[in-house]
Amino acid sequence: MSDVALRMEQVYKKFFKGETYNSLRDLVPALTGKMFRGELNERDEREFWALRDISFEVKHGEAFGIVGHNGAGKSTALKILSRIMKPTKGRMIVNGRLSALIEVSAGFHPDLTGRENIFLNGTILGMKKREIESKLDQIIAFSGLEEFIDTPVKRYSSGMYARLGFSIAAHVDPEVLIVDEVLSVGDFVFQQRCMERMREIIDQGTTVLFVSHNLKAVAELCDRAVLLEHGAAVAIGPTDSIVRRYRNDSPRPSGGREGQPVYISQVKVRDTAGERCQFESGQTAWVDIEVTAREAVEKLAVVLWIKDENPGWVFKTSTEHLGHRPFSLQAGESYRVTFELTLNIVNGTFHVCAAVHQHDLETAYDSWISAATLFLAKTKTVRGVVNCFPRLASADIVPMASRSDLGDVAQISKLT
Repeated sequence: MSDVALRMEQVYKKFFKGETYNSLRDLVPALTGKMFRGELNERDEREFWALRDISFEVKHGEAFGIVGHNGAGKSTALKILSRIMKPTKGRMIVNGRLSALIEVSAGFHPDLTGRENIFLNGTILGMKKREIESKLDQIIAFSGLEEFIDTPVKRYSSGMYARLGFSIAAHVDPEVLIVDEVLSVGDFVFQQRCMERMREIIDQGTTVLFVSHNLKAVAELCDRAVLLEHGAAVAIGPTDSIVRRYRNDSPRPSGGREGQPVYISQVKVRDTAGERCQFESGQTAWVDIEVTAREAVEKLAVVLWIKDENPGWVFKTSTEHLGHRPFSLQAGESYRVTFELTLNIVNGTFHVCAAVHQHDLETAYDSWISAATLFLAKTKTVRGVVNCFPRLASADIVPMASRSDLGDVAQISKLT
């Protein structure tokens, strides 16, 4: 048996922009109007190639990511792999039972209850009735909708609708799973539950093709990825390098914020060997920040913080907080500072941000959000955000208390 679970070979997909005509009644007047306007030869201009020469393969048991901006062709590629669409040219191969989480809750009937829709939607996804019955309690518990499971889904909120849909699809147990931007359903707690379920599916050896704009989730779940731009695969490789290219971490144009007396001119992350972005949890990283003055300015401090894909930051410090006195610059002078960090954080994608401000008035002159990207490699020992580097200090089986010990306990309790 081949070790390839999915393969796309020189796949092209063409669409036509503009209006289409499904009846002779609409087509005849449209063609007549175009004849008088001289627009009969516009076919080539209306052609739109959503995919151009896409080729990649995914091994059995591999988690593979697809990233790219809106309109890059990600969803079209997944619909071809899931047999919803046929390619215009090329071919695709799928070895194994396939399930697609492309649109959770697709196939729900609004007048049926949540319980009845579990059977309907599960059948659409390829599950047998006996299989659905055996997993019914798990699906309901996972969704958290026990109280409303016998209520028609037309009375569900959009979040409840999506939670039930994901819960059904997440229990299909396929050999190949295609996931398209569905881990953002529900509230924060349910999203974390979805991520845990995805990890379980991957750990069980299921082949996963994963599309998401959540780069942290892609980096956490996938070993390799492909970057799509305007329907073409521009890069295939390790997830960290693909995400780095997607974010386009090249230095921003020099000059910083216009009209300010001082600006951030450079930010670089490195290890002992030089500039890099991939680290192991617990490694040391050095962040070099350069500030340049347009005119004389006093009482400056440099701020450094790290954020993930969520709002807010996970770490923050500054030259002032670390005991460095405020500095001054003359026009044309630069100030360089290096922060040494021990990366006690768990795997994922994190963004290095910097700012320069006047420390006594907290006046921000310039800031650089996502100046560089940190990729923390996967570790199987911990999950979460912070790595406390746990170890087992002891682990022993404690024997049951002997009869004499129990007698002593009873005697003590009498005395008390």
